[in-house]
Amino acid sequence: MPRRLISPRRWTPPAAAPAGGRTDATGELVVSRRLATGGHGPEDVVFDAEGQLVTGTDDGRVLRIDPATGRTTVVGRTGGRPLGVQPCPDGSVLVCDHDRGLLRVQPDGAVEVLVDTVDGEPLTFASNVVQELDGTVWFTTSTSRWDVDSHLGDMFEHSCTGRLVRRDPDGRVTTVIRGLKFANGLVLAPDGSHLLLAETTGYRIWRYWLTTPATGRAELLVENLPGFPDNMSLGSDGLLWVALAAPRNALLDRLLPLPGVLRLLVWNLPEAVRPEATPVAWVMAFGLDGALVHDLRSSTAAYGFVTAVAEHRGTLVISSLHESDVAVVQQPG
Repeated sequence: MPRRLISPRRWTPPAAAPAGGRTDATGELVVSRRLATGGHGPEDVVFDAEGQLVTGTDDGRVLRIDPATGRTTVVGRTGGRPLGVQPCPDGSVLVCDHDRGLLRVQPDGAVEVLVDTVDGEPLTFASNVVQELDGTVWFTTSTSRWDVDSHLGDMFEHSCTGRLVRRDPDGRVTTVIRGLKFANGLVLAPDGSHLLLAETTGYRIWRYWLTTPATGRAELLVENLPGFPDNMSLGSDGLLWVALAAPRNALLDRLLPLPGVLRLLVWNLPEAVRPEATPVAWVMAFGLDGALVHDLRSSTAAYGFVTAVAEHRGTLVISSLHESDVAVVQQPG
């Protein structure tokens, strides 16, 4: 398959931590059982208020899964490709649909399009979403240059076209932050005072303040991560759980500050010889002060490329764009 021309942007990443960033918090990630989705690619997974799992698959279905029994219920069908999901108090589910934009799937399965254009262009690659108590919806878009099947192209190009977008209760849509390095996971703080946002190819997590006196200010919560942060969620344990889809790639880190023609050459190598991400199952958990609490990594390739993680009352689950099942993971000691 012919490669697409890329327009690389130069960036000097921070030096990667030695030993892959392993610390005293690093432990083994062990999958204890799998929950079948009946489809493929549950990119995000979130617990709802009743302790049921909510996810979406590449056939357009939005699902609820009982983590105890594995029983699956179809909430609705988006007609596109669901990515980030957010269950709401009224029983509906907000969905970032890669193909159709920001949607709301009602309890009866009806699908409402909330946002399908941003900044005068069709909304593509909506990634993750949260809702405030007053109905304000915040969501990320990862890139305006690439689709989900070719997302690695954005990592080589480093397009910096990710955004944080707000939809007000009256339907007005505003781009709040532009120029993000593959904006991804989004979490609303328990008190509603700020958002936490994963910048995948920046190896970092931002805090964006919603309340005074810091309203509108962005500050780093965690930086220089040893991997690519993806979706995030706030556990009932009060921790920010972060999925790391893959470790940082040493070759990519070396190429990013150099003239873009080098990345163009590597991108156009035959797929069989191009650098590939290491298929590891990996999650981290942080306090809301940014302190690392857990760092769980698999030593096998039995489950890989974790794109989401969620915790609820002692149950820890992961999901992946490249797997067919949601997996229940043993809690760290």
